[in-house]
Amino acid sequence: MEMDLEKLVFDWVKSNPERVDVKSEHYCQTRDVFQARLDKMVKNLLQSGNISEGNVYIISAMAGEIGNNSFDHNLGNWPDVVGIFFGYEITDGKLKIILADRGRGIQATLKKVKPEIENDKDALRVAFTERISGRFPERRGNGLKFVRENVEEKKMHLTFISGNAKIELNAEMKIEEAEENVRGCLAILTM
Repeated sequence: MEMDLEKLVFDWVKSNPERVDVKSEHYCQTRDVFQARLDKMVKNLLQSGNISEGNVYIISAMAGEIGNNSFDHNLGNWPDVVGIFFGYEITDGKLKIILADRGRGIQATLKKVKPEIENDKDALRVAFTERISGRFPERRGNGLKFVRENVEEKKMHLTFISGNAKIELNAEMKIEEAEENVRGCLAILTM
């Protein structure tokens, strides 16, 4: 019996560093391992025929954006376990993609360029609505806006947790206190 993917990711982000399963098929220590698994997901989704080709590539770009952000914004600053959790499943015709990191989180990343950010809720609002990047002075910062726009347009659902805040995206955007505190980031995308 396969363990629930959401339970696995919460165990992965909440475990003591020495207990993190780095041998898991879901663990991607480096960006190239993540990219290879993302490419394999695309191939599997195209072969399954459950999702249109256009949507497969949009979903892949969204997952790539979230996963690559973990590597980009924690480079040289990982608090403990380097890398990300990446998993996906299709159950009853619904796709679920889960990504997580044990990094610094959205607030710590954005506070470097926008010191007035007061809390995790504020940081999530800024990350998903403003053109800002924690990699200043680079002219970036469109990634999570791209994710938000596609979630809305394609009628998907995204739960994104960082610190003690959670954003729920579908046709609307709702930011609230998270039930579980996640030091890094955890994203659950469903379609």
